[in-house]
Amino acid sequence: MNGECTKAMKTRTTKELALIVYFSALYAVFCVFPIFQIVGLPNRSITMAAVMAPVIGIVLGPYCGALSAVLGGLIGLSFGVFSPISLVSGIVTSFFAGAISLGKRNLCAFVYFSLLLFFGFYPFVGPVWLYPQLIWFQIFGFLVLVSPLQSTAAKNTQNPKGNGGLMFGIFITSLIASLAGQIAGSLIYEIISWPILIADINAWKLNWQIVTWLYPLERIIIALASTLIGTALHKVLKPADLM
Repeated sequence: MNGECTKAMKTRTTKELALIVYFSALYAVFCVFPIFQIVGLPNRSITMAAVMAPVIGIVLGPYCGALSAVLGGLIGLSFGVFSPISLVSGIVTSFFAGAISLGKRNLCAFVYFSLLLFFGFYPFVGPVWLYPQLIWFQIFGFLVLVSPLQSTAAKNTQNPKGNGGLMFGIFITSLIASLAGQIAGSLIYEIISWPILIADINAWKLNWQIVTWLYPLERIIIALASTLIGTALHKVLKPADLM
């Protein structure tokens, strides 16, 4: 009996390692393709890795997913096609997507709220001081996270009832996880940019005004793309016991 358990554990570990390596490589490749410009950093972009981050979390779970985002992101960072902001954002997104899909809503709510608090009230340049309207969609994301809607989404991700339920679960999970990653990335942006790169308070206020309606559209597009990829992967990997 012990031998069978040991063999099963080794098989499971081998599968996890193989999936981590595969998704790390895939994530690194996706780092190459830009999709949105990062406002305030003209030489940096949000890449297709943002689309893969929630998918990796859903497939691998919070910890293996975050590890995969770390490895793939570091590869992208070493080749100069990724930014520290995107690296942190991807790690947080993958962790959140995995944790949410496993029903760890309380943990996610605490971390999400903490990130939003630090970002919003960051000294001098936080949006709460300069342009509080910015965080409207981030607050909306938190309300969805603590609502029964997220519980339903998690159930549909794990045990979907048809394609519609699966796509709904992956979309909501990806949207909230992507928002958490966006908040984390924005916090890193504040830390590395003020006051060395951007000292002008008015420039910060202008940045927040520009992205107030831009980032919700970005996150919705990212979540929709993640849903399409995640649904396809779910149908392939779930029957093969690779999730």
